[in-house]
Amino acid sequence: MRWQGRRQSENVEDQRGMGSMGGGGMLGGRGVRVGGFGIGGTLVILLLGLVFGFDPSILLNGGPVEQAPAPRSSTMGQGQGRMPTAQSGAEGDLSNFVSVVLAETEDVWGDIFSQSGRRYEEPVLVLFSNSVQSGCGSARSSMGPFYCPADHKLYIDLSFYRDLRNKLGAPGDFAQAYVIAHEVGHHVQNLLGISRDVQAAQGQVSRSEANALSVRLELQADCYAGIWANRMAHQEAVLEQGDIEEALNAASAVGDDRLQAQSTGMVTPDSFTHGSSAQRVEWFRRGLNDGSPNSCDTFRNG
Repeated sequence: MRWQGRRQSENVEDQRGMGSMGGGGMLGGRGVRVGGFGIGGTLVILLLGLVFGFDPSILLNGGPVEQAPAPRSSTMGQGQGRMPTAQSGAEGDLSNFVSVVLAETEDVWGDIFSQSGRRYEEPVLVLFSNSVQSGCGSARSSMGPFYCPADHKLYIDLSFYRDLRNKLGAPGDFAQAYVIAHEVGHHVQNLLGISRDVQAAQGQVSRSEANALSVRLELQADCYAGIWANRMAHQEAVLEQGDIEEALNAASAVGDDRLQAQSTGMVTPDSFTHGSSAQRVEWFRRGLNDGSPNSCDTFRNG
């Protein structure tokens, strides 16, 4: 992806180097509830279960994140959340890269919302290291990237990209961009009220049915990420050869079946919360090929 020299988003808060933000993360203290839309969370939870000896299904099926109607902070969109941090050249490039990706999602979804007569409320991307306090509770890097609907913010420890490359076998800058685009997809769902409706429905069904609804929500976020990729593909001199393949590989790498097989040697579809590798690739492709939110109704066409 040719991203150098492109516009960077002002909606970035750099909290790296600020230390622990309020206690125990997932395993101590209230933590971010796992329904909170973390693209890498399933793998990490399964691995933590093996290490610490608890049942991963307790967390994997713990229910959706709180849906608090949090208003936007006055600092959002004004760049006031940026904090200078000492970082290597590689770290600086990566933080600039995700800022460019976020800016591109702002342009894409701003245009889509405008076409339907709505205003797109831009989310904030929070960069953190080790742990962070979000509107949904405290969280650690081990959760992976996530979106909190209560504060309209995306959270990522950039070290996740090292794990994406080395542990999950999904290298490349467009694989990294897919992660941001997926979490932005959850923000779009929040703005449209889809997340709220899913949460309400999950409270009235069995655990396995609630998991199935979570899968549909995640697949729709993948489809929305595909829409963003579609728009990037139609911009001159942005994508490079192999970029789309990198994103597809990343979508496959974070499929529940692949993660479960990697961490436990077993695959239990009833516990899926994000979808299989094949499903995630399929729905990313639908958004990529069609470029319209109308192609992303996973609840009727799942």
